[in-house]
Amino acid sequence: MTAASLEQYTARLAHPAPPSPDEPWAAQSLADGAAGISLLHIETAARHGGSWHTAHRWITAAAAGHVSAADTTGLFLGAPALGFVLTTVPPAFQHLYDPARQTLHQHITALAHRRVDAALTRIRKGDLPTFAEYDLLHGLTGIGAYLLRTDPEGLALARVLKYLVALARPLVPDGRALPGWWVRHDPARGTSPHFPGGHANFGAAHGITGPLLLLAQALRRDITVSGHREAMWTICEHLDTWCQLRPSGPWWPEHLSRRDLDAGRPHHEAPARPSWCYGTAGIARAGPLAGLALHAPDLQAFHENALYRALTDPEQLAHVTDSGLCHGWAGIYQTSVRAAADTLDPRLRTLPELLGPTLAERTRTGGPPGLITGDAGTALALSTHTSQQAPVTGWDACLLIN
Repeated sequence: MTAASLEQYTARLAHPAPPSPDEPWAAQSLADGAAGISLLHIETAARHGGSWHTAHRWITAAAAGHVSAADTTGLFLGAPALGFVLTTVPPAFQHLYDPARQTLHQHITALAHRRVDAALTRIRKGDLPTFAEYDLLHGLTGIGAYLLRTDPEGLALARVLKYLVALARPLVPDGRALPGWWVRHDPARGTSPHFPGGHANFGAAHGITGPLLLLAQALRRDITVSGHREAMWTICEHLDTWCQLRPSGPWWPEHLSRRDLDAGRPHHEAPARPSWCYGTAGIARAGPLAGLALHAPDLQAFHENALYRALTDPEQLAHVTDSGLCHGWAGIYQTSVRAAADTLDPRLRTLPELLGPTLAERTRTGGPPGLITGDAGTALALSTHTSQQAPVTGWDACLLIN
């Protein structure tokens, strides 16, 4: 049944639609466009050794227009998105894209330096950041994820990591110390009376968990900068401070307001969905990776317990209403597979078997086609479930859970 569902997804996504003249940039989106959908066909061809034509068709569609390397681009849009896609191409086909890969890499490296310069200038001024400066989807964490795959010993990645170390230091914008990642806007990137003076976000997609994931992934590969470990401990201590305990297990709020900071407790009364993007799945995957990197088994064990408890709690799982990667079953399942591979807790090794059937039951083709909230991401998680193996292309490195 799962294999049949996967075939339906790949068949539905076999041919790229013509690009919209109103959104010429959309094809370059790893989240919603051809760039992200190409990952499904790259993984399919790499895993099963089939025809490369479909994957090439989608890669070509993603790169058909003017590829942007503007300062507004990041891992999920523009040159970094296409650069990431090309990191997943199997060795037998890499020669087809060598010139493009080299050109993209030059532009992405220059982009990383420009954005680090701007971010460090902002820190020196004592101003508050935005999601787009540091997060995984649009910011320097995502660009760092690309560089970790392509140029781990390079200066650009080192500067991104040094920036994340600086991000972990507190800011005092109005005489009051705030976490360095406290953003000046609300969770929807606007202004809200519920978030006067901005907020601090916990999630993997837009919050401080993303930087922790990158710092941990780098340290596990013996790639470090001055203050690296101290920054990781600062973030872990922040997560520990705001962790909430209930009979069903530990959980974290999605974000903090200044009122929460004053009260010393979050405004959330119970955990929301245990998703990759904002929920316990993403946070409790970052904790064990940090524990492994820091050789801190207690840290690893605490977060692995949190992950197991969250992903076996019917009350929390009832909040999961879609099958996508970002906040649905695909992201939860893919996270559980990666967590099971390096766990100290034998219970986590049972999670893929427990969650796989639910993923298969909840999948329905016909939604949006993209990677992060659409059918391509669901199909990639189904591919993992069907094969009972981790991705051969490492496509889920764009989530930093691998």
